Amino acid sequence: MKAAVFYGKHDLRIEEIATPEPQYGEVLIQVKACGICGTDVHIFNGDEGAAQTPPGTVLGHEFAGVVVKLGDGVKDIKVGDRVCVDPNKLCNECYYCKSGIGHFCENMIGIGTTVNGGFAEYCAVPQSQVYKIGEDTDFTRAAMAEPVACCMHGIDMCDISCGDTVMVIGGGMIGMIMLQLAKTSGAGKLILLEPVAEKRELAYKLGADLCIDPISEDAKEVLAKNGIHRVSTVIECVGAVKTMQQAIELAGKKSTVMLFGLTSPQDTLSIKPFEIFKKEITIKASYINPYTQQRAIDFIKAGKIDVQTMIYETATLDRLPEILANRELRAKGKIVIAP
Repeated sequence: MKAAVFYGKHDLRIEEIATPEPQYGEVLIQVKACGICGTDVHIFNGDEGAAQTPPGTVLGHEFAGVVVKLGDGVKDIKVGDRVCVDPNKLCNECYYCKSGIGHFCENMIGIGTTVNGGFAEYCAVPQSQVYKIGEDTDFTRAAMAEPVACCMHGIDMCDISCGDTVMVIGGGMIGMIMLQLAKTSGAGKLILLEPVAEKRELAYKLGADLCIDPISEDAKEVLAKNGIHRVSTVIECVGAVKTMQQAIELAGKKSTVMLFGLTSPQDTLSIKPFEIFKKEITIKASYINPYTQQRAIDFIKAGKIDVQTMIYETATLDRLPEILANRELRAKGKIVIAP
């Protein structure tokens, strides 16, 4: 089968490898759609994502497809089932798993990060990680359950109350998901900071009340002109030191700043403790998708969130190295690989 194999920094090869055989408790999935994530970009650039990726690993952790073969011991899943995958398998035995915070599992297996994933024609997956999507949810939308699940964990931690003013920094796929989740969480006013005009236009369609171009506009002045005295929650979705500093600067008094974007492991954020003190800011971060995959699937299936509009292109597996290397292309929107 054809697969995208990672060998090291900027070395991702589309190769012919053996189609995996499902082992005990595993199912073999024919991959129909696999999203390109910021974590894939970090790995491609030689950085660590949620975990270290060994050379020789097939990348891809946002994927959906059809079950084509069952290993021994598989229950409640049959050949032909349409499914998506939670890529983070917990051991359920370590200190963190037994403490109810299993997303910090000391023995976690990351499908597409630590073991072979979905940028391939086929992928063998433990049955515990497989979720049925039914007949009415297309594979591209189902593949987006993983990023929605991650965002749900982050939005849960933001503790948004009805009527709150919420600002999202960054209008990529994650920012647009966060914008919609903040709205369904009860936000009374939604603000997006995004330099790309097309993304600001899309944000208005998805429910934003105010969009600001941080390049040509002074965000504080725009907020003041629109009578916004306090931003109660700021969700940073870019993963850059500059925008994280901006999130703290624009946060109101008694506010929460969610640093959701993933930076390089070497990046250092400079903050002024006095500013945190004066505004009584709570700074939070969010790590992967603990126990939110089913909620995300149900939300997508119910049509409560739009994950289709932000998709810029569906591309073939052969183009994956080019896309990971081309920041300008990725900036146009979410790209999904159809192996």
